[in-house]
Amino acid sequence: MFEATFAAEMAKRIGSTVEVVTDNNLIEGILSTVTADLVLVIEVDNGYDNLKQYVSVDAINYTRFPAAA
Repeated sequence: MFEATFAAEMAKRIGSTVEVVTDNNLIEGILSTVTADLVLVIEVDNGYDNLKQYVSVDAINYTRFPAAA
């Protein structure tokens, strides 16, 4: 129901640090791409390895954008 609005709001924050929570996962990284159906988060483990995590918009329970300290 609110997926389109949620995706539009997420698209405004591309390039930000994000935490995406689903029923089974907590994904932390940089918000890279947002479409109507998918969100792409790039996880940076140690500065050398990047892991792409695609998450269905309807599987997301909530997101958090931590403020820089």
